[in-house]
Amino acid sequence: MIDTIVTMPPYAPFLGEVARHPLVSGLRLNTVMPVKESLEEVLKRLQDSAAGKTIWIDLKGRQLRVVGYATPPFTEITVSHAIKVKTPVTAYFGNGGEEAKLVAVDGNRLIFLDGPKRVVGPGESMNIVDPSLEIDGYLTETDARYVEAAGKVGLHDYMLSYVESSADVAALQTFDAHATIAEKIESLKGIRYVREDYQKAKQSRLMLARGDLYTEVVKPHHILEATELLIAKDAEAIAASRICSSLAESLEPASQDISDIAYLLKVGYKTLMLGDEVCLRRESVLSALNLIQAIAEDYHGKGK
Repeated sequence: MIDTIVTMPPYAPFLGEVARHPLVSGLRLNTVMPVKESLEEVLKRLQDSAAGKTIWIDLKGRQLRVVGYATPPFTEITVSHAIKVKTPVTAYFGNGGEEAKLVAVDGNRLIFLDGPKRVVGPGESMNIVDPSLEIDGYLTETDARYVEAAGKVGLHDYMLSYVESSADVAALQTFDAHATIAEKIESLKGIRYVREDYQKAKQSRLMLARGDLYTEVVKPHHILEATELLIAKDAEAIAASRICSSLAESLEPASQDISDIAYLLKVGYKTLMLGDEVCLRRESVLSALNLIQAIAEDYHGKGK
């Protein structure tokens, strides 16, 4: 049985239609998306539209996110956490497609020799792949506010970003003892945790979060080892990010997206998650769901 989690923009007019798709088991709320109501009202509205499907609240943890706008030419970017790192060091933007040379750090103010050649906006993620990196704190103030709001409307399902130890999971459980947690593995420290220390618990499952993890692995093909490690450790692991990416640009899927889905199913993943870019339009998200369903049924014979 194959199922899919979809990332739904909070105000998408097609939210209810997508939630009713037979392949959809849950909706993911990316908490960097702007909302106009109180968090309780947003979560309640999602519940009302979710057709009884699970609402997953994606908490950002220690993921480095840009705060405010930085307009080129510029040399300074403010991020969500204070950090320490040996400089100079390379920072990556745009899912690893853009580089900038970080030359000085002042808490959460980062000074670049030459930043990305475009406007960098609030909520964008940034990766620094260096063993000297230290990130101050874990759950953010926004994370804590979402957990509080979720408790008020009876929600307890979370995706937890950049999990690197059991202490990260415990940090969330201090806010919500009833939390069901998808532990997002997005760094080399996270891979080490899975390999050496991860213990499957009743209310947790692993997530292969390939957006950031692909940027952070030493060599690109090491993503294959990580993919198979997670499903070997947890048969309920979720495969996420970079799935059906071509459909964000065209409703004709790229060959590599078809092969990617088939590979994930073949190695044992039964839950896939579609990311933001594919889910921004009704046509692209429904095309992705129908493609996954067709591959599962026609190629693997495992569809719902």
